[in-house]
Amino acid sequence: MLEIKNVYKTFNAGTINEKVALRGISLTLEDGDFVTVIGGNGAGKSTMLNAVAGVWPIDEGQIIIDGVDVTKLPEYKRAGYLGRVFQDPMNGTAAAMEIQENLALAQRRGKARGLRIGITAREREEYRERLAELGLGLETRMTSKVGLLSGGQRQALTLLMATLKKPKLLLLDEHTAALDPKTASKVLEMTDYIVNRDKLTTLMITHNMRDAIVHGNRLIMMMEGKIILDIKGEEKKNLSVEDLLQKFEQVSGEEFASDKAILG
Repeated sequence: MLEIKNVYKTFNAGTINEKVALRGISLTLEDGDFVTVIGGNGAGKSTMLNAVAGVWPIDEGQIIIDGVDVTKLPEYKRAGYLGRVFQDPMNGTAAAMEIQENLALAQRRGKARGLRIGITAREREEYRERLAELGLGLETRMTSKVGLLSGGQRQALTLLMATLKKPKLLLLDEHTAALDPKTASKVLEMTDYIVNRDKLTTLMITHNMRDAIVHGNRLIMMMEGKIILDIKGEEKKNLSVEDLLQKFEQVSGEEFASDKAILG
């Protein structure tokens, strides 16, 4: 479902601020894979996600989604393949619009716009059912402005919008990092439910080692723009934070150090 082939990315090349962010990274996700990504600051996690999303062009390599080479496609043309939830709950939704209007926009992603009824009765009922699954009471507030919601409610809505039309690939960029622990746990629970129900191919960046271990069927760790660990199957199921730290030290020759990482 996703192939990243030998991708390089350098920012500010040839200047004093040159930063090599990706160093020939390669990664393949099978249909239905749920991959968690962890690494220290500057490891290249968000850079890899942005490369897939087409935020900026890569220097070398290929990015293929569901058999389609999207390497040269701009960000807006890749939107039809992707669902994405950002770290900041303020991103991904339109604050001045109603909850149901935000969902209608998400449902029409990639479709031609025309003059017709904004939201049909059938769509409204579908939105009510999907919102009820979140367990946050939003199904009774469909005409409320999104700007009135809490950060956790807004992030849950963004997750629902990103998956309303089953995307080829779901990108989660530290989507619980800005939430308090209780709310973050709830959003991750919703994430697991939706991903497993719809069998979504998912790439989730997290700063929490425990979350990286508990969620998904595969874990990769990045360092200095490269993938240094790729753990899956029974090995991942039996993994502990201590095991992960030990593996990192064995591969990298140094201790894991990140001022953002939560070890669990």
